[in-house]
Amino acid sequence: MKAPTTVPRLAVNLSWMVAAILALLPFHAFFTTWAGSNTGHLDLWRVWKEAAIVLIAGPTLWLAWRQPSLRQWLKTSWLVRLYLIYILVYLSRGAWALAAGRVNSEAFTYSLLINLRFVGFFIVCYLLAALTPALYRNWRKILLLPAVVVVTFGLAQKLILPLDFLKHFGYGADTIPAYQTVDNRLDYQRIQSTLRGANPLGAYMALVIPTVVATLRKKRSLLAVAVLAAGTTLFLSQSRSAWIGAGLALAVVTYMSLGTSGARRKAAIALIAVSLLITGMVYTIRNNDSFDDFILHTSEQSTSPKTSNEVRIKSLKNGVSDIVNQPLGGGPGTAGPASVRNSEAKPRISENYFLQTGQEVGIAGLLLFLALNAGVIRQLWQRKHTDLVRVLLASWVGITFINLVSHAWADDTVSLLWWGLAGIALAPVILADRLKT
Repeated sequence: MKAPTTVPRLAVNLSWMVAAILALLPFHAFFTTWAGSNTGHLDLWRVWKEAAIVLIAGPTLWLAWRQPSLRQWLKTSWLVRLYLIYILVYLSRGAWALAAGRVNSEAFTYSLLINLRFVGFFIVCYLLAALTPALYRNWRKILLLPAVVVVTFGLAQKLILPLDFLKHFGYGADTIPAYQTVDNRLDYQRIQSTLRGANPLGAYMALVIPTVVATLRKKRSLLAVAVLAAGTTLFLSQSRSAWIGAGLALAVVTYMSLGTSGARRKAAIALIAVSLLITGMVYTIRNNDSFDDFILHTSEQSTSPKTSNEVRIKSLKNGVSDIVNQPLGGGPGTAGPASVRNSEAKPRISENYFLQTGQEVGIAGLLLFLALNAGVIRQLWQRKHTDLVRVLLASWVGITFINLVSHAWADDTVSLLWWGLAGIALAPVILADRLKT
């Protein structure tokens, strides 16, 4: 596609608004909890970003429609068509669920919000980045500068601040827990920094760590310090799925960043050696009490009635059973985080975003979502020569793994950041102007 020869001032301003949204996302939970606890209307504060995206979407679509190449993309892109069909599936199943009394309006609306927003944001970012290169040229700053604050505050939570420090900012039983622990043991704190919880922090680090590696790979001293700080933050989150997800992301971005086949072969051998070493260490200390407490979460001293492992396994089994028994889905809001708000039925938390999608909108909806993922990844792979695309491909591998045992795409920060950056990476202006990393 040919990029426009002139950049409308409106497009530039809208791009900086999107940049502000992306930069503020890691602090969204902190500020909205603080504001909501002091002024009330917590949910109203929490939808600031969705409201901003809707306001930006209108003029963005108008600007894009005026450009023949972008108008053609909107008409012919299979990603746009799939997304529109995905929306129709959600709306139709939601209308059925509302009529059948299976879901209330609050849970239905919340489900639409958390499950449709990030793909819509992807399209908005794609169009804006096609109109002006501002977002693409500044993606590192947009992602890494907030990450420095997140990592610093997270380390401070463990090293300096009191365990319940966040209670001074409205955290508590009615908002977000002021602190998290492993199996209710205070000696095993899980840091959450400014994100919604420890698991979202871990998933966020699966995006940050590959970005650090791709950005600082030629500055080895700074790279070592940054990876140590980010890796420590990830470790202290105690999110085991994020440990594995970030490890996968790190391996992929490192492999993709190596310039020669010989270097990649050596890296593959090193990765296998490290994997074998870790496996051997785990086998050696498998009966160690600290290993049981810290890694397996199977402590005999836990005050929790059920371990997190037991809860997760049971939830996954229930999720599979729900899809088998109801292949059309129970309707948006009947599963996942939204189902906590559903007064018409008990919450269904499958601990797997893909199963959640199947529970809500059935096998057809799940296949549509997988097709959207496949379409974006295919296009990213075709542009894998840039740092941003390598970071996105690597982090997608890690976050996809995390989604197998949690609801990572339901988290505001992780989903909007990754899909927004994916839209920026795929924007036609990048190919037309041949911007270099």
